[in-house]
Amino acid sequence: MDVLDKLTILTDSAKYDVACTSSGVDRKGSAGQIGNAASMGICHSFSSDGRCISLLKVLMTNYCVFDCKYCVNRKSNDTKRTAFTPRELAELTINFYRRNYIEGLFLSSGVIRSPDHTMEQMIQALTILRNEYHFGGYIHVKAIPGADSALITQLGLLADRMSVNIELPSQESLQLLAPDKTKESILRPMALMKEKIAENSTDLVAYRHAPRFVPGGQSTQLIVGATPDTDFKILSLTEGLYRKYSLKRVFFSAYTPVMEHSLLPSTDTKPPLLREHRLYQADWLLRFYGFQAKELLDEQNQNFNPLIDPKCNWAIHHMELFPLEVNKAPYEMLLRVPGIGVKSAQRILKARRSSTLDFTGLKKLGVVLKRAQYFITCRDKGLAGLRVNQDSLLRALISENGVRKLPQQNNVEQLSFFDDPAISREEVVQCLTGQI
Repeated sequence: MDVLDKLTILTDSAKYDVACTSSGVDRKGSAGQIGNAASMGICHSFSSDGRCISLLKVLMTNYCVFDCKYCVNRKSNDTKRTAFTPRELAELTINFYRRNYIEGLFLSSGVIRSPDHTMEQMIQALTILRNEYHFGGYIHVKAIPGADSALITQLGLLADRMSVNIELPSQESLQLLAPDKTKESILRPMALMKEKIAENSTDLVAYRHAPRFVPGGQSTQLIVGATPDTDFKILSLTEGLYRKYSLKRVFFSAYTPVMEHSLLPSTDTKPPLLREHRLYQADWLLRFYGFQAKELLDEQNQNFNPLIDPKCNWAIHHMELFPLEVNKAPYEMLLRVPGIGVKSAQRILKARRSSTLDFTGLKKLGVVLKRAQYFITCRDKGLAGLRVNQDSLLRALISENGVRKLPQQNNVEQLSFFDDPAISREEVVQCLTGQI
């Protein structure tokens, strides 16, 4: 099989791995090297399925000794198999880079023979790229669960970012759908990477030219919709991973049915893309807005309302905290107002030092008034003419999220029978900027 045929098979097999991220690395090119890595320089184009592309996203091999029920590359699935040699993968990457097709490499793999053997093949490929071709561009690589710690350490010195995919959010789901994997085999590499990153930070203080261990940090991926696990379970796990293993990102991947199996959703089931979107919004709230998982969901309400974003949903259930006077409220509370993001909250703090803000001024600062207007006052007064009681607030916010408005009567809005987009253009912008 020639390299082009291998590329066709192995890029298609890699499409379910999420790689939508900036590099997190700020490394300039140096004399004698090819390429560099810019801290915000990876995602700028999109594929037909909506994923970001500017990396060569490919598998080392789609052979696999594991039999994960949700995976298209599982050993019991009848599919065409192939594998790159380390030399083929390195040459392919460097030739694509020289033609300006890509900015870097995203490398994952099935498990061929054993986790250790697979990792050795990946290390050989990256060693050729780094040492022989002097490639200084961005490399994100997926570590194999169960691999030896020495191999993970060696791979981490060649890559900019590493990740170990948890895939399933509970031990029960893992035992049911991925019996060859264990929780320990996934979490042990995460703990090792956290330890090595901390050690490396100390080494860099003492020795300026010490080799860097995954300078872009580590991440992981969770599959959404393959199991009955709730949003509360997924979000609580996400929060725990950030806290315990210092992850840079947790990615969510809506499960796409690719085969029939009694333990999986039917192939007629559509991927839960809106649910994935709500989890990403909640992830921003955890990382940048000071929220905790138990504030957004609880045992009584374990799934997000698909019609409104998680921040609006939280605000509606905590109306005793609103309305908030923007000229006096602390930064932490401003962040909890729907329509006020991190940047606009910082602008409010700066602007109100010199003047008293009104609604016109807030709009100029970037506040999304069509949501924030229900939860704030300026100079102890609400927006002129706004008359929305608590019963109609939910419907008002739903209508702002893309639901077609019909003639109003007594502050009541009826949902449309027409098919409007589930996600509005504004929410797409929020997904990219994080301003909720």
